[in-house]
Amino acid sequence: MQALEHFPSLTAMFFARAMERGERPFLWAKRGDTWQPISWMETARRVASLAKALRALGIAPGDRVMLVSENRPEFCIADLAIMATGAITVPTYTTNTTRDHEHIIANSGARAVFFSTAKIAGALLPAVVRSRIEFAISIEPLKSMQNSAVEICDWATLLAEHPGDPAICAAELTATREDVACLIYTSGTGGAPRGVMQHHGAILCNVEGCVDIIAGDFGWDEEVFLSFLPISHAYEHSGGQFLPIGLGGQIYYAESLEKLAANIAETRPTIMVVVPRLFELLRTRVTKAVEKQGKLPAFMLEQTLRLGAKRAANGGTLPFWEKPLEAILNRTIAPKIQARFGGRMKALVSGGAPLSPEVGSFFQSLGLTLLQGYGQTEAGPVVSCNRPSVGLRMETVGPPLKNVEVRIAEDGEILVRGELVMKGYWNNPAETARTIQDGWLHTGDIGEFDERGRLMITDRKKDLIVNDKGDNVAPAKLEGMLTLQPEIGQVMVYGDRRPHIVALIVPDPEWLKEWAAAQGKEPDLAALRDDPTLHVAIRAAVDRVNADLSVIEKVRRFALADEPFTIDNEMLTPKQSIRRHIIRARYQARLDALYGG
Repeated sequence: MQALEHFPSLTAMFFARAMERGERPFLWAKRGDTWQPISWMETARRVASLAKALRALGIAPGDRVMLVSENRPEFCIADLAIMATGAITVPTYTTNTTRDHEHIIANSGARAVFFSTAKIAGALLPAVVRSRIEFAISIEPLKSMQNSAVEICDWATLLAEHPGDPAICAAELTATREDVACLIYTSGTGGAPRGVMQHHGAILCNVEGCVDIIAGDFGWDEEVFLSFLPISHAYEHSGGQFLPIGLGGQIYYAESLEKLAANIAETRPTIMVVVPRLFELLRTRVTKAVEKQGKLPAFMLEQTLRLGAKRAANGGTLPFWEKPLEAILNRTIAPKIQARFGGRMKALVSGGAPLSPEVGSFFQSLGLTLLQGYGQTEAGPVVSCNRPSVGLRMETVGPPLKNVEVRIAEDGEILVRGELVMKGYWNNPAETARTIQDGWLHTGDIGEFDERGRLMITDRKKDLIVNDKGDNVAPAKLEGMLTLQPEIGQVMVYGDRRPHIVALIVPDPEWLKEWAAAQGKEPDLAALRDDPTLHVAIRAAVDRVNADLSVIEKVRRFALADEPFTIDNEMLTPKQSIRRHIIRARYQARLDALYGG
């Protein structure tokens, strides 16, 4: 297949792959109880026809066209057709409110919009009729195809009336790697969503970097993806749509979260792009399913996880006396769990949020390769990703992708440079200038490299504690280390413009129950918060952590909270970020008292 670095645009890559793959299956969707494919060439014909229709309707290079649809073949076809005209796709979430749609339409200056269903039209069309949108295209037929204020076109009718030739469409492509391919809106800090201008080269750079990992570490074969995350998000847009195109692979569109496990078993994907929350759900389901089978399977799972953790701690090796047990487990329980994931999964790729190392170790122990990556919408979005050839370490997000430069600024901020960096924020030159300086994208994340060049994310820059001496302390690092102690369930550290770090701690509920029983006391946190013997026990845990911290990071004093930390009545797990302003407001007097104020 044609080399990725030679493609001038995403649409050129698609048409080249379509010519190479011909009538082989490409896009799959469930129709009734059966998965139905659309071939590469049929997809190309529909893209060419739709692009021809858009030109006939007046869409020109540089125009913005909004796309509001759930994951389905038509999303991919519409996206490619918009880009084939030289126009810019504006993908938006199906969950957006009318107000959200109004902002994006007005900010992007979109001339047209695709939408998939009557349900989506309910929130979208009220925004459309109050805008300068000239026409809307309905993917599914509407009962009424007329609207008093905007022309509504039917998808099937447009395709039928404008038959297109893929070869001619490919020959007429004008976009270059420098041209903007899409505007992906991301929430602004404390402001309205901002449109990130991703150019063709940014996404192509991402695709080439990811293909380099797959080809180099797993082998590039007939790849099958199961698309589940919203394609309107940059992560799925690049990783779940354009990466499969670059690989010449197949894309199955999952039916729903409820049917995801069944869809995985049916489609047997080789690669899945998911978020940490889904891994947590899958781990819970797997554990419960094994436990229901009885004590022996539960024991075997426990031993599999124990050996996996031991292997990870020993740099990928096990003592020789553990290997016979591992061999038994690899022939019994591990294949059964791997079968739940289709039996041919090369890699589960995690991104979008930090992954708990414990969750990563769980899947790794079962023989499922889990790769954690890091990125931002402003960077295509993938900046780095773990790969087996460098060594899988769950606390890292791997080395930078091919052709991507990453350096750490003096204040610890991660800076990124390369073709993957966005053109800027749409109609927001001030924010663009603040974010991109001398070609370097300022991510706002704090990190460092380990000894093998793998990037580690330690905090968000805006969350840094700056003490009264101007020293920077990353609270997430301290909180992560503290919650690894069995005595500590939740913690929030504090110390901005203060002489040292203090902490507000919630003891682990199971540990507290056992400790209280041994002391002949009730495990009532509110009643025990000032108990001196409990403080001694928690102090021992804090001291263990302090032994591995620098002088400015050490937790000097702490207080115990009255109850677990919750936001909107939902308890925060140790790995969830704590909304410090809410917790701090609730316990400000207690925190000030730790400084004698």
